[in-house]
Formats: sequence, C-alpha cells, structure tokens
Amino acid sequence: MKVEQVLHMVGGVGGNSYANNSKLQLLMLYGKQLRENKGADNVNLYAVGLPGSFYGRLFPTKTVHFFHSSYSLMWLSQVPQGLDEKSCAHLNKRNIYIADASSSIVYHLYLNQFKKDFSEFLRSRSKELIFGGKMVLSFLGRKNSPAIGDLFKLWSLLADALKSMISEGLVEEAKVNAFNLPIYAPLMEEVKSIIEMEGSFHVDEAQTFETNWDPFDDSTDNFVINSTLSGQNVAKYLRTVLEPLLICHFGGDIIEVLFSRYAQNITRHISKEKAKFVVLILALKLKV
Repeated sequence: MKVEQVLHMVGGVGGNSYANNSKLQLLMLYGKQLRENKGADNVNLYAVGLPGSFYGRLFPTKTVHFFHSSYSLMWLSQVPQGLDEKSCAHLNKRNIYIADASSSIVYHLYLNQFKKDFSEFLRSRSKELIFGGKMVLSFLGRKNSPAIGDLFKLWSLLADALKSMISEGLVEEAKVNAFNLPIYAPLMEEVKSIIEMEGSFHVDEAQTFETNWDPFDDSTDNFVINSTLSGQNVAKYLRTVLEPLLICHFGGDIIEVLFSRYAQNITRHISKEKAKFVVLILALKLKV
C-alpha cells in the first residue's frame, strides 16, 4: 500500500474533521492542558486518524517518535491460513480456538499466522519511526501450553455455549465447525524470537503480569465475591468485541441467547476460582 508522505489536514466539515471529531477534540484539549501545566508553548502534540490495518504501513516514513499499542496485537489479521476454508473445518471440529482436542496442526497454523502478522507490524513501524524511536506494546499472552490456562478456558466456555445450541437446533454444527477466532495469545519467548528474527528492534524491557477477567474487580483475592455479576460483566465486554465476528458468521438471531449462556458458563467457572488474563508488556527501541 502506498503511504502518503504528506498528511493533509481535514477542515471543519465532515465527520473526520478536527472540529467535529470528539476524540480528536479531546486530544487537542489534552495538549492545551499539558502546555499549561508545563508552562511552555513548545509542547507539540499531533493527532491523526488513519484508515487501515496496523499490519501494514500507516504513517509517512520516519515521522513518529513513539508508538504505544494497547491490547491489539493478539488479534490476527485473519483466521489462520489453513483454517479459513470450509474444506478445513474438520481440523478444529467443534472448537473455536486451540483446544485440548485440537491437533498440533491447529496450534502451528495459529503460531505461523501470528509470526507473519507480528513481523509485518514490526517492519511497518520500523519504517515509520525516527532513528532511535521507541515502542511500548501490551497485549494478551500466556505462560504455558496454548490449551492450558484461563484464556483458553474463556474461549472454550464460548464454544460450550455454541455447542449447547447445536443440540437444540439453534445453531448449525457445520457453522460452528467452520468458525475459528482470529486471535492468538503468544508466549513471551515466542514474541522475543520473532522480534530477533525480524531484526529491526532491541528489547529494552519485557514484563508479564496478570489481571482479572472482570475489569471491575481490582481485588487481589483468589475468590470472586459475586460470581453472577462478574460473569455478566465479562460476557458484556466480550460481546462488544466478539459480536461483529459472530453476527457475520452466524447471523444476529442467536446473539442474545448465546451471550446469556456464555455469562452463565463464566459464572460457574469463576465461582470455583478467580480467573486471570496474562498480559505481556515490551519496551522496544529501533536499531540504528
């Protein structure tokens, strides 16, 4: 894709204009407040809204000082090649992600797609950063086998909800067999290996931490006070993410029932033990 080396600002007309876009307005207000707090007029802050995928070029060459990518890079650019056709549905039958019953082929297809996408992300950002530019990346990962752990369980609970609807004739089994989530939670070692192989960045720092499934539960206890409420919270925010994918594949008629059952499945799971996401954070510096 050709990237414009000069970005033209949109005036005060249209939904993408600075005047009418609330997100850009907020950023401009933040810049004003930042300058006032620092007592200086030379704090420059630029905002731009660009269409396109971050798995490719977005910004002009050597124009960006710093990138921060938050909870995006676990999403793949597509369902892994090899699982994206109806003829391959048998490879991950009745699963929607890597599962206990999945063959090793499924795991390697997911890993290969992540390698391809993440390498392209690194290449694209390396061309857009100035010399010595930096990035901070945070995204979901894992600590062990892809078919073990809380993130695996989160998707298997959704698969269970879909399978319960098969038995009642609410969903076609063939459609469930053909559905795979375009997401991959890597090991930190896998991420570092791809960064080293791509070759554009040094890893300045890398850390791993855990956070609760329920974003409204910030306690460090190993039990959930209200598992029903937490189950509903988790299902609701995942619905905002997953609903477009599910409607595109299954249609909109199943959504209410599906997420009601999903919430119930989550509630039962976290009533036994609190579940957590593994989050990977990396600070990268462009090689000179």
